[in-house]
Amino acid sequence: MKLGIIGLPNAGKTTLMNALTGQELEVTAYPNQAAADPPPGIVKVPDARLDRLSEIYQPRKTTRAEVACSDITGFDRGISGDAAAGLFELLADTDALIHVVRAFEDEAVVHDGPLDPLADAAALDLELIFHDLELVETRLERIEAAQRKGIGGDNEAEKRALERCRQALEREEPLRRVELDEDERAAIGSLRFASLKPVLVVLNVAEDRIGAPETEATVATLADHYAGKGVRVFSLSAAIEMELSQLETGEAEPFLGELGIEEPAVNLVIREAYRLLGLISFFTVGEDEVRAWTTRRGDRAPRAAGRIHSDIERGFIRAEVIGYEDFIAAGSMARARELGTIRLEGKDYVVEDGDIIEFRFTS
Repeated sequence: MKLGIIGLPNAGKTTLMNALTGQELEVTAYPNQAAADPPPGIVKVPDARLDRLSEIYQPRKTTRAEVACSDITGFDRGISGDAAAGLFELLADTDALIHVVRAFEDEAVVHDGPLDPLADAAALDLELIFHDLELVETRLERIEAAQRKGIGGDNEAEKRALERCRQALEREEPLRRVELDEDERAAIGSLRFASLKPVLVVLNVAEDRIGAPETEATVATLADHYAGKGVRVFSLSAAIEMELSQLETGEAEPFLGELGIEEPAVNLVIREAYRLLGLISFFTVGEDEVRAWTTRRGDRAPRAAGRIHSDIERGFIRAEVIGYEDFIAAGSMARARELGTIRLEGKDYVVEDGDIIEFRFTS
């Protein structure tokens, strides 16, 4: 999974990037310029279940699932030309977006006009919509030109999907609100629309506004604005989260309660991203390694096996499965076998979140 962090200048994008990844990228009080190759960051997916399994097995190595994260700087109202093309090319390579919306007052940090989170959110939404509308119109013109010349094959399915997209975009609605079936999504998939991507909307507030009634009211307003599928809205203080992320393991916990923070930003953001994208975790365990793997909700056992290695998917025979809770209740695999809570599953088994799996396959 790859997440792209976007937002208007000085919304706190780089600050949140540092909070999630533990990096120390420079944070400035002035608008950033677009980065041709934004510094990548890897987020280790927090999972208390993996920690517990590691305690039990004491393996030589514990491997967390990872999420790639990019700080895509340079977005602004009315962006165009080469700068816009470069930014949208970066967006195209992401699975979901984190849209940081500023809600903190700070005279030292430049803001274009009065602070208005809803207006800022809507402004950047429009940039995504206008970009997608241009893509749609360009593609439709090419299809129609090819049809006039009698070349290009049968593009009617794509054309119908694009016409539906154009109607929504002309109403200034993002494409994630358009009900597209699998065939329609496949027909337009190569265009990699920006407004079709799922979005985590992060309201970035000051320390003294964490959990405040006005913060919750603004979150509700943004949620109404983003009504529809593919969006989750919540608030946090990126500046505080960045400071906490730089503390040693265990040192941050006492401060969370004092600040009214239920959990670190990385836990919240990654959990919500998994929900948004329909992702789950399963585990492989042993003395050599305890490891978390990511797959899509609804994936069958062979597909999940392919997340480990394509050879396992091709040679899949069956899967030995036990749910995490059943394993913890049993205390060991030997006891789980005695209790009959370990199951042998075939190719049609749909993997569940928290499954501990050993795949059997032919090489």
